[in-house]
Amino acid sequence: MHKHLLDILVCPICKGELVYDRKAQELICKLDRLAFPIRDGIPVMLTDEARELPADEEVTDA
Repeated sequence: MHKHLLDILVCPICKGELVYDRKAQELICKLDRLAFPIRDGIPVMLTDEARELPADEEVTDA
């Protein structure tokens, strides 16, 4: 994931900052507790495709 792309992408719901989880290949919105998948190097920023983060899953800055 290119740093420039990470700088311009925001959560489609709250327009907040996203955290890149390299291991899971996801972009995570801490505020909405959603993880957007990255498939074949392309972020899928659709709310229907996002995974809800369980309350006990910790989100850290990568």
